[in-house]
Amino acid sequence: MKAIEYPNVATVQIIFNIFRQRPAELFFEQAKRRDVGVIVRVPLASGLLTGKFSRDSTFSADDHRKYNRNGEQFDAGETFAGVDFERGLEVVEKLKALVPEGATLAQLALRWILGFDAVSTVIPGAKSPEQARANAAAAALPPLHDETLLAIGGLYRSGSRPRCTTLVSPGQFYHL
Repeated sequence: MKAIEYPNVATVQIIFNIFRQRPAELFFEQAKRRDVGVIVRVPLASGLLTGKFSRDSTFSADDHRKYNRNGEQFDAGETFAGVDFERGLEVVEKLKALVPEGATLAQLALRWILGFDAVSTVIPGAKSPEQARANAAAAALPPLHDETLLAIGGLYRSGSRPRCTTLVSPGQFYHL
């Protein structure tokens, strides 16, 4: 919020994803009002929202998903969007039931973000040209159904919020 108060700020990068919905509460409205573009980073929560991880997943010693899981080196919100890995896996299992036919969980997560008109662009990571193409294909998906949006909001409110932010009011985190 402080950054967009400065004159001549054209865009800001923020962490925003299904696990970290707080920017939709007030920030997006203020950014739009000030004509500031929003660049979303960590949209897949360090890969957690791809649905490819399990309790048995391991990460190399130099991977922030191992050495910064609890914010040991830098803000915990940078790793898995601040969500506890095990709790995130539980929510991911519930999210899988919401994925539209022919889409992936990553595409659902990206399409959800693109449904917010304040978002200018999203920066998802990709390890291959195929992943990059799959990520880009999320933009061609139709808007998510209201039932899906409500379910995603409900999962967030029921406990997938990051441990590095606080809840202001349960009813203010998701607006259709």
